[in-house]
Amino acid sequence: MTDQMDHESSGISFDLSEDQEALRSHIRAFVEEEVKPIALQYDESQEFPHEVFRKLGDLGYLGIVMPPELGGSGMDFMEYAIVVEEVARGCPSIALGVAAHNGLCSGHINRFGSDELRAKYIPRLAKGETMGAWGLTEPSAGSDAGGTRTTAVRDGDHYILNGSKNFITHGNVGDICVVMAVTDKTAGKRGISAFAIDKSMTGFYGNKKENKLGMRCSDTAGLVFDNVRVPVSHLIGNEGEGFIQALQILDGGRISIAALSVGLAQGAFEAAVKYSTERVQFGKRLADMQAIQFKLARMSMEIEAARLLTYKAAWMRDQNMTFGVAASIAKLYSSEVAVRTAEEAIQIHGGYGYVKDYPVEKYWRDSKLLTIGEGTSEVQKIVITRKLLAELQ
Repeated sequence: MTDQMDHESSGISFDLSEDQEALRSHIRAFVEEEVKPIALQYDESQEFPHEVFRKLGDLGYLGIVMPPELGGSGMDFMEYAIVVEEVARGCPSIALGVAAHNGLCSGHINRFGSDELRAKYIPRLAKGETMGAWGLTEPSAGSDAGGTRTTAVRDGDHYILNGSKNFITHGNVGDICVVMAVTDKTAGKRGISAFAIDKSMTGFYGNKKENKLGMRCSDTAGLVFDNVRVPVSHLIGNEGEGFIQALQILDGGRISIAALSVGLAQGAFEAAVKYSTERVQFGKRLADMQAIQFKLARMSMEIEAARLLTYKAAWMRDQNMTFGVAASIAKLYSSEVAVRTAEEAIQIHGGYGYVKDYPVEKYWRDSKLLTIGEGTSEVQKIVITRKLLAELQ
């Protein structure tokens, strides 16, 4: 991995500071000691690794970009990307939990919530006292979030929420959730509002836990809202702002998924390098065969390119620049690199890559979600092209 990455043509430097290098070393050591040894165990059992997340919370990695006055670590998005990348090297499924908790639920409340809501929920989330969920996707509203059917009807000092969500990270293990619901059925996407709710509210509970191809220790479940009485003070921002807020949160979330993709690809690549230098066939190491060398060279090149795109998007976010398209580019490219790298890693392992004695089959299973979650590859292409065409007009 190259630590010095300069974007000379634009004057942007991606050299990591001493503090950022120290952060990388710290989280990498934690992953080697606490995450890698249990990754396969939790993948097999599909249990949520509560103890690992408790330790991550103690270390400040569940409140990475949250303000220190609310119990957060006060880091920037570059450091957030570094943490997610390093956790993903050891277990992409656990990294997904870190990303969703920090970037979606906590990020939404911190960015758009009132001081009252931030004070009520952010300290608990930042410390990892509970996990956070973020409810946008529904059975009839996936990429088309405008198809949201969950409703919130004003009733005096409360809203009454009814409906359901699916494919929600931390749907069962998370007690705090940001949920998007329709407050004005006549206004389309402008009629969607966001609410901060928790499971102390009667009628709000997790539903079916999904049995998934990959990311198996990440809790993915449905959410049910059965006449949930939500105080008006739990409306995030104003009525009708939920959809716009969600889009902005997804922009930042795509940086974290890009970082997760880079980390997964790096982990699969390192496993492939290790195996190719140890495995001997026809009297020589796999790594000495040109066919394998070509695979390793391409994998290394694509990972480096993905990392550069990801760090650029994170840097732009930290500079308060318009970063949405950069995030989409990073997410699109990095997620597809993750899939390709994991598949090539299996190919290099041959038959051993197909069994659970080696980690590459898990990287491959985990990788596919990255081209789907937080905006499919096709959605990213739409975002990128829409911007491109607008500039040409």
